[in-house]
Amino acid sequence: MSLRVYNTLTQTKEPFQTVRPGAVGMYVCGPTVYSRSHVGHMVGPVIFDTIKRYLVYLGFEVTWVVNITDVDDKLIVQAQKEGTSVKELAERVTEDYLACLRALGVDGIDQMPRATEHIGEIIEMTQALIDKGFAYPSSGDVYFDVSKAPDYGKLSHRDPEELQAGARIEPTVVKRHPGDFALWKGSKPGEPFWESPWGPGRPGWHIECSAMSMKILGSHFDIHGGGLDLVFPHHENEVVQSESYSGQTFATYWLHNGLLTKDGKKISKSDPGTIVLMADLLEAHSPDTIRALLLTSHYRRPIDYGPSRLDELARGLQAFFKGFERFERITGESFYALSAPTRRDAFEPGTSALLGELAGHRQRFLDAMDDDFNTGGAIGELYESIHALNRFANDLTPQSGPALLEYKAGMVVLKELTQLLGLFREPLAKPEANQDRLTAPLLDLLVHLRTQVRKEKNFALADEIRNKLSSLGVTLEDRADGTSWRID
Repeated sequence: MSLRVYNTLTQTKEPFQTVRPGAVGMYVCGPTVYSRSHVGHMVGPVIFDTIKRYLVYLGFEVTWVVNITDVDDKLIVQAQKEGTSVKELAERVTEDYLACLRALGVDGIDQMPRATEHIGEIIEMTQALIDKGFAYPSSGDVYFDVSKAPDYGKLSHRDPEELQAGARIEPTVVKRHPGDFALWKGSKPGEPFWESPWGPGRPGWHIECSAMSMKILGSHFDIHGGGLDLVFPHHENEVVQSESYSGQTFATYWLHNGLLTKDGKKISKSDPGTIVLMADLLEAHSPDTIRALLLTSHYRRPIDYGPSRLDELARGLQAFFKGFERFERITGESFYALSAPTRRDAFEPGTSALLGELAGHRQRFLDAMDDDFNTGGAIGELYESIHALNRFANDLTPQSGPALLEYKAGMVVLKELTQLLGLFREPLAKPEANQDRLTAPLLDLLVHLRTQVRKEKNFALADEIRNKLSSLGVTLEDRADGTSWRID
């Protein structure tokens, strides 16, 4: 199966064909940096980081751009509340955002332009739209005239006559039509501003993304992404102003991810009751658990967040961590240090039953990813793969000879697939050293005592010890060569 992607513009899945052979330009709308990152801010970055990983695996050279909106009404209001400057607030919140990206392994972003770094391009584009008759100055502002664009509404599939002023489109008597949107806003006293042909002011929200994306990726690029809530007005306005300016197709494919919900409501800064700060979440859960949450359903579907869901995922991931520990114990090698293919190629399992089974899971994993980046289906094949590997390892010892080679080859297949999703990049953090010095000997003692009572055939007491430890988050694994423990 060749890669097909769902295009919001056409509302169909289409074969993926790039503007330039072998290269992909991808722009994804980033945050307005006026408050600390919450879990909802990570949905798009994790999804599109995974999309880039897969495109690179297919052999494409990908340039991924994520913008930072560092001047905006909300930034101005928040800076005034905190008694600081817009610049200081933006820099502080941006660093928090970047720290969260690093924690979740979102490391594929190639450029992160700031709106304030591209004021010249924004002014140039705005003036060109005026010269072409698509925009008009009014009382220090500049507005795009939606009546001059007959295909306005094509992305959101809404009748232009029914489109109403949306988020960040301010109704005002200086606009010709209610749906006209600001390209440039005249500054009010005390607000940051830049000089322009229309007086001191700052850019509108939508023009920033058009100017930055076209500056870096060109007038026509491959993928424009963002949350489903950005289709209108933000992306609709981006399309119309960009194509009116250049006379070319702006982005070939529009990919929109579903939103994160909590108790049925979208997680949003405008609803403080839904906010779950990333810094707090990372204190309670591993990056793998959080990343898995954001990838376990198809990216276009909403994601239901909740502590019980995260706990459920964490328990499920134990199958992998248990498998990685067993692999290291049997082979003396770390799963995390394995070298696996980074480009798609044929996989020949030979006569090995294990590798034949894994070849099937691998193919279904890739088929899922080829079908509009279906990470939910792909993760299902990862679970099937680790279960097969764990079953195979039940009969292995360090002296198992050729079977160890099959086992290691199977683990390499697993590593090839997990790295495409950005999972299991590094081992789980170990307990604090002081705690470890006490915990490990106590658990070793309990395991030894349990072994003794089992030899005495006191199985009821042995089971009670296991169950009590399990209730405390300690899992025992009985093997032919002894019993091991792990803290979940």
